[in-house]
Amino acid sequence: MRDDRLLAELAPTAGKLLDRHLTTAKEWFPHELVPWSRGRDFAEGEPFDPSDAGLSHAARSSLLVNLLTEDNLPHYFRTIAAHFGNDDVWGVWNRRWTAEEGRHAIVIRDYLTVTRSIDLRELERSRMMQVSLGIVPDPPTIADGLVYVALQELATRIAHRNTGKLLDPEGAAVMSRVAADENLHHLFYRDLVSAALEIDPSGMVAAIDRQVRSFAMPGAGIPDFKVHARLIASAGVYDFASHHDQILVPVVFRHWQIEKLQNLKAAAEQARERVVRHTERVGLAAKRMKSRLAPRPAPAV
Repeated sequence: MRDDRLLAELAPTAGKLLDRHLTTAKEWFPHELVPWSRGRDFAEGEPFDPSDAGLSHAARSSLLVNLLTEDNLPHYFRTIAAHFGNDDVWGVWNRRWTAEEGRHAIVIRDYLTVTRSIDLRELERSRMMQVSLGIVPDPPTIADGLVYVALQELATRIAHRNTGKLLDPEGAAVMSRVAADENLHHLFYRDLVSAALEIDPSGMVAAIDRQVRSFAMPGAGIPDFKVHARLIASAGVYDFASHHDQILVPVVFRHWQIEKLQNLKAAAEQARERVVRHTERVGLAAKRMKSRLAPRPAPAV
C-alpha cells in the first residue's frame, strides 16, 4: 500500500491513540528528580575520577549510550517529519514526542553532572561528534517506520530500566521515570502497527520481516558504539535474551499475532516464515549467551 494511503487510513486511529497518550502521560519535572546537593563545582580541566561514583564500566557505557541516543533528537524529529509530515495528527504527535524525549536528555544529563557518574568531557565530545554526523535509522516506508519505532521504543525502555538497576536509588528513580515515558511511546506505535495489520496485512508482514531481521539500536553515530554495546550486553542491560524474551515474542508473536494472520499473499507468507526462523535463531543465541555467562560451580575440594 502507498505511504499516503496508509497514513490517511491510520489517521483516525492515530488521533485516538494520541488522546490516550495525553490522558495517560504523567507531568513531571526533571529538577525534582536530580540530587542537586551531591554536586560541586568543576575546576577547568579537572580529570574524570571513576571513584566519584564507583560505577562499573558497563554502567558508564550504558549511561553514555542512553543519553547520546536521546541527544540525537533533532535528527529523529527531522526523519519522522519527512516521512509522516508535519501536519494533522502526525505533526502533533511528533512535536509532543519530541518534547518528552527532550526532557529525558535534560534529567539524565543533570543527574550525570551532579553525581559525576561518567566522564563529562568524553560525553560532550561524543555528543558533538554524533549530532554533527546526523546518523539515524531511516526506514524506507511508513510501514517499516512504524514497525521499527514500535520495537525501538520498547528496547529503549528496557535499556533505561535495566540501567537504573546498576545505579543508586536516585539514579534508579531517574531511569525508571524515563522508561515509563518510553513505554507509552512504544504503546502508541505498537497499536498503530496492530491497526495497520488490519488495513494491509501482507504489506505490514513484509515490513515486520525487514525490520525484525535488520533491527539495531540507533547508535551508529556514537563513537566506539560496538565496544559500548558489548559491555551493555555483558551486564544484561540489553542483550539477545532481552530482545527475544521481551520484544520479539511478546510483541511480534503475542500482540501482533503474526503466526495467526490469514489470507496473506505468497510473498508475505514467505516473510512470516523468515520472521519465525529469525526469532528461533535469536532465542538459541540468547540461550548460548546465558550459558556462557552463567557462573561455573566451584571445583570439588
